[in-house]
Amino acid sequence: MIEDVITEYPTTYDAIVIGTGISGGWAAKELCENGLKTLVLDRGRMVKHIEDYPTMHIDPWDFKYRGKQHENDLINQQTQSRLWGGSLTRPASKHWFVDDLKHPYNEVKDYLWIRGYHVGGRSIMWGKQSYRWSKMDFEANKKDGHGVDWPIRYNDIAPWYDKVEEFIGVSGQNLGLSQLPDGKLSDPMELNCVEKDLQNTLDNEFDDDRVLTVGRVAHLTGNAMHEGRSNCQYRNRCIRGCPFGGYFSSNSSTLPAAERTGNMHLRPNSIAYEIVYSEVSGLATGVKVIDAETKEKIFFKASIIFNCASTLATASILLQSKSKRFPNGLGNDSGELGHNLMDHHYAVGASAEVEGFDDNYYKGRKPNGFYIPRFRNLNDKTDQKEFVRGYGYQGSASRTNWQRAVSELSYGKELKDELLKPGPWQIGMTGFGECLPYHENKVSLNYDILDEWGLPTLDIDAEFKENEMKMREDMRDQAVAMLKAAGYKNVQGYLGKAVPGACIHEMGTARMGHDPKTSVLNKYNQIHTVPNVYVTDGACMTSSACQNPSLTYMALTARAANHAAAAFKKNKTS
Repeated sequence: MIEDVITEYPTTYDAIVIGTGISGGWAAKELCENGLKTLVLDRGRMVKHIEDYPTMHIDPWDFKYRGKQHENDLINQQTQSRLWGGSLTRPASKHWFVDDLKHPYNEVKDYLWIRGYHVGGRSIMWGKQSYRWSKMDFEANKKDGHGVDWPIRYNDIAPWYDKVEEFIGVSGQNLGLSQLPDGKLSDPMELNCVEKDLQNTLDNEFDDDRVLTVGRVAHLTGNAMHEGRSNCQYRNRCIRGCPFGGYFSSNSSTLPAAERTGNMHLRPNSIAYEIVYSEVSGLATGVKVIDAETKEKIFFKASIIFNCASTLATASILLQSKSKRFPNGLGNDSGELGHNLMDHHYAVGASAEVEGFDDNYYKGRKPNGFYIPRFRNLNDKTDQKEFVRGYGYQGSASRTNWQRAVSELSYGKELKDELLKPGPWQIGMTGFGECLPYHENKVSLNYDILDEWGLPTLDIDAEFKENEMKMREDMRDQAVAMLKAAGYKNVQGYLGKAVPGACIHEMGTARMGHDPKTSVLNKYNQIHTVPNVYVTDGACMTSSACQNPSLTYMALTARAANHAAAAFKKNKTS
């Protein structure tokens, strides 16, 4: 067998960061600001802030087919278009999502892997919902025996939540709730009149810690200054890329901060596929990369490796990183690498029509709605017999617009006059439920089906189980109960199919833990047995909580990067 020809790059970097999304951007920023010469790799094309957002200013009527997706354009994005009625792959944003034929994976059970391969990753397209996890979330595994115990607690990460929130800008309202800790928040966006009405209903009609608040989102508000960014303009075109930097993305925020130090070398079109381990030193020595365009193989050397490629890609890289010491993947003494895959389950909730507010309207396109934090299994009063853990809701109220004319049977002047008036109010909410960490929910390498670069594809074998299904029934029933308590009309509950991956909150596969026999990473996100390799994206998560996880990824990354930088400097001076 002829060995692959691999070019060894002459420079040895202090650190290599794999991935430029939510986690990779933060790793790059913190390492570079600590003085480390850092190579930042992304498997996708370059995307420069502002100049590479092609649809940022296009109005709906200027798109072909008025922004709808022609069926012929879906051939290469069948998986990416399965979510949200295909809205992701419409012309305004389809360029951010992968070609499924070029980047295949294998569904042992139904699984939606929604991806964006470009510099910035999904930080360009994310929903910006930014919630801290609570003391309860970091203690849940130990308390109820599901999974393994987190090696950290809320107080370990709280200062890093502070740092991240102040840098990215998170707007919202502090509530003093134990299940949703207060943060360093800027001015909240305003609830509209119907959202406030439901807020009052929860305050007055329920006695189980049920609270409605405006969403906490990574959008700039208030008077704080953020270099190169300005406040949210309420355009609600976030998924296209924001030229104002109104919401946080790696492209508008962390990567420019890293670049300003002069310590970052950003290399796009670089597919990392193996972290090289030295049997002599017991450490990683660098990363093997395939150039996505030329298919040249290159070995980059560094003292520290940060794997931030996103949960499933990180699992793939670690599983491919085999050696005599680690025949089943780098750091996989526990056998847990690739296992314990989680995602939030949703597609469940309720909607209703609202009367009595016809003389009220709102201005702008607020890129935010309301949030109802977890109110189940908090204490003896709220504990449930049918399921453990809990869920929250995200939702909004709005008025229908001219699009209701589709079903109108009138025409002419009367129709035009009617459509100039705002339509009736409607409200809806969707639940986001916690998924337990199940060992049998896993990913593995398939060497029989290779991708365009000759790399193994992933088999994804995951499903939601009885606890999640019982929880979902309560999620629907309580959404209906809240809307009915408010006196709204035509309340409709729904309980859709729960497909892992659909929430785009994939977590697990390289979990943190106390014991190397049952986990992959230690309390600082280092591989237990290869301490110069850090994993700080969703792969590191030990449980899923029910809050959106991105803020926690960022806080864990900032904490780990500063730990790595301190150790590196100490080694250089000792």
